[in-house]
Amino acid sequence: MQQDTNWPELAKFLSSELKNLRTGAPEVMKAFSAIAAAALAPNALDTKTKELIALGISVAVRCDDCVAFHTKAAAQHGATKEEVMETLGMAIYMGAGPSVMYASHALGAFNQFTAQKG
Repeated sequence: MQQDTNWPELAKFLSSELKNLRTGAPEVMKAFSAIAAAALAPNALDTKTKELIALGISVAVRCDDCVAFHTKAAAQHGATKEEVMETLGMAIYMGAGPSVMYASHALGAFNQFTAQKG
């Protein structure tokens, strides 16, 4: 991903593309949505914590689209910059050098999403 990525625009674009996927493969996407809802439901961990975990995994597996969605969700659920930084630290620890590069993407995305809130 380029350094000048507009993460909010990327998330918006991806959401529209996912609508096409939901139309083309409705049963699969319905099942995926059910998995997401079950995984994100607050139980022992709250939704914000779960989104931070998803963000860390997004960085470790180097998925820009996942970074866009999970930084947006983490920001929406009240994640602080300090919480995001600790999450990125764990992703770097678990994913080594490539995760360092993706952690910079996630931080840029978080900064853009939180700037939109203000």
